[in-house]
Parts: sequence; C-alpha cells; structure tokens
Amino acid sequence: MNIEWDSKTYGEKCAFVGEYGKGVVDLLSVPPGARVLDLGCGRGELTAYLAQRGWNAEGMDASKAQLADAKRRFPEIVFFEGDITSFEVEKRYDAVFSNAVLHWIDKDSQPDALAHVRAALKTGGEFVFEMGGKGNAAAIHAALKEEILARGGTYRHDFFFPDEAEYSALLEAAGFEVRYASLFERPTPLKGEDGIADWIGVFAKNELSGLPEGQRRAAALAAQERLKGALFADGIWTADYVRLRMKAVAV
Repeated sequence: MNIEWDSKTYGEKCAFVGEYGKGVVDLLSVPPGARVLDLGCGRGELTAYLAQRGWNAEGMDASKAQLADAKRRFPEIVFFEGDITSFEVEKRYDAVFSNAVLHWIDKDSQPDALAHVRAALKTGGEFVFEMGGKGNAAAIHAALKEEILARGGTYRHDFFFPDEAEYSALLEAAGFEVRYASLFERPTPLKGEDGIADWIGVFAKNELSGLPEGQRRAAALAAQERLKGALFADGIWTADYVRLRMKAVAV
C-alpha cells in the first residue's frame, strides 16, 4: 500500500506508535551485539531504542521523508531505503524487528514480503513484530466508510488485519516456525481535541482519496462525530486498536 508520509505531522500526532513498540522489543532474545534490522523504521525512534538495548541496529523504510528525518535525528545509525516486498541485503541479520508496518502490505503481497524477510535472516534468526490484527480500528473505518459513501465517494480499504491462525500459516509457508502469537485489544488514547479526525488524516489517506480533496477533512470530522458515544470520554479520543504480536524463527 503506497502512502505519502508527512514526517512532521506523524511525529507530532503519532508518537504513541513508537512508545507501544518498545514492548515488542522485549520478545527479542538475540545476544548483545547481534545485527538487528528495524523493518519499516519510520523516524528511527525504535531503531535507536534497539541500539540502546545493545544490539547492532539498522533501519529500513520506503519513505524518503521518514528516512531523512531518521538520519538527521540519529546520525550514528545506518538507515537505508527499501520496499518490504522486494528488498535484498548483502549480509544476513540475526533478527528482524517490525512495529506497525505489516498491516500496510496488502494480503496478496504478504508472501513476497515474508519471503524477503526470511532471505534477510540467518537460519535460526528471529522475526519479531506487531501489526494491526483482526478487528483493528473497525469502528473508525466503518464510520469513515459511511461518510465517504454519503458524499458520493468511493471507498477502498487496503489494510490487512489477520488473526493468529491466518498469519501463522503465512509465516510457516515462508520458512518460519512460530514461537509466540497474541491477538489482543489495545484501546489507544489519541492527542488533541480532534484526535480521531487527525488519526484519519494520517492513517486513512488512501480511504480519503475516494473524495475530492476539499471534502476530506469534513468527512473525517463527521466520522469522528459518529464515534463520540463510543470512543470519547473525559475529553480524550481513543482508537479501537486490536494488535497482533508474534515471534517466529527462520528454519
């Protein structure tokens, strides 16, 4: 799924992505000094966190804007551009880490992505990740769909939100052995008085593309209003997140 990232807005509105990702790091069991690739590293916060934990961390992302920001913020770390469905590396890694990235890859492209992750890993190497799981942000996407269709627009939803069994099967077919899998609800507080609308503006650009540009913010705000009874309390908007967290080993 192609999307143009606004690195500044992402950093201001979506810092929670990196903060929650620190918990995923705890699934890694490779020794200090091991080579770890942060796949879809974004602005580099988690790559830097991996390095702080003692690993030889590098970051890869497809967004030039995000990579430029990462290189500026963490000049001591190696960052490089790559597409998860086609990247290649000269030297294999001991582990690949990924947070909030794999759900951006459409279902048909998942086998290619996992094949390239497997090729980037040594045999016995670890693949640790978290992604959106089955039911992720379902209320937000349903409300947005209603508003887009009500305005005569077209609605597309390209995210892939699997459950444990579906993704385990994909991993096994790509040459991995699953060691851990957990699908869980994680209501996620959002910043700002228009937290849901801002979230839509960052993460649902492809869905909003079904409307003329002048109607997109109004649709996001109207979707937010639909959700006030369910996702707003004590002055805080909360995204209805469901996450899939897994660990697999290359065999």
